[in-house]
Amino acid sequence: MAANMKAVKLRIKSVQSTMQITKAMQLVAASKLRKAKEKADQSKPYLDILKDTLTNIANGNTDFQSPYTKATDNDKWLYIVIAGDRGLAGGYNSNLFKFVEKATEGRDITVFPIGKKSVEYFKHRKVPLFTEEYAEVAAVTISDCFEIGRLICEAFKKGEFGHVYLCYTNFVSMLSQVPEASSMLPLSDFASDEKETGKARDLILYEPDSETVFNDIVPEYLSGLLYTSINVSVASELAARRTAMEAATDNASEMIDKLSLFYNRARQASITQEITEIVAGAEGGS
Repeated sequence: MAANMKAVKLRIKSVQSTMQITKAMQLVAASKLRKAKEKADQSKPYLDILKDTLTNIANGNTDFQSPYTKATDNDKWLYIVIAGDRGLAGGYNSNLFKFVEKATEGRDITVFPIGKKSVEYFKHRKVPLFTEEYAEVAAVTISDCFEIGRLICEAFKKGEFGHVYLCYTNFVSMLSQVPEASSMLPLSDFASDEKETGKARDLILYEPDSETVFNDIVPEYLSGLLYTSINVSVASELAARRTAMEAATDNASEMIDKLSLFYNRARQASITQEITEIVAGAEGGS
């Protein structure tokens, strides 16, 4: 009985130590989450302005042509997959990878991994990687995003890939983060075939010409899209980690309560047994 009580007491101490760690991680994630969400919200207006500019150029020029808007028969796909650098975030990484596996089924793909978990996952499955240079998502800066946008555009124009997709986890709410995929290239949405009649068009002159301006803006647009998606993914990871650590802390607290109850019962049984033995010994001696 004494050995059992000692083991339970050690178990309680171990769970208490774990609970302190999970509680600290929960508080850290909650603290970082607010800043990450603000950063994601602040990066969206820049992206919206670039998108509106590209749309205006594409729809305001009847003779508009760009290599970035043309449909292609190239069946090679490049997937940019943004995952986390660490675990302990519930199903954040695993849900994203399941989503990507389903989306890429039967396709000839190359992956551009961003995040240590993304690199590890696709290297383990021997999927061709475009580069491992941006393996740590926490270290990716806005200048890195511009460089990535330039690399993607160059590879697309050379015909290395016919389609470029971005996979990340969208922040829906504090309790909901959903994996999503969005097409980056070709920009078929900007080459609208609908001609609006009866509506005056903005007479904007571009130097040297609209197509050159459009092609120069595309890498910046993709960079903005990537930067915003990274910020949203980081916010999603922090929200998932906060939720996971909160659940772990609650489970640890519940486990401590059960172990304490078991320990008190065992202790009470031990005391009762000792009293019974003393009384029995006293009666026998008399």
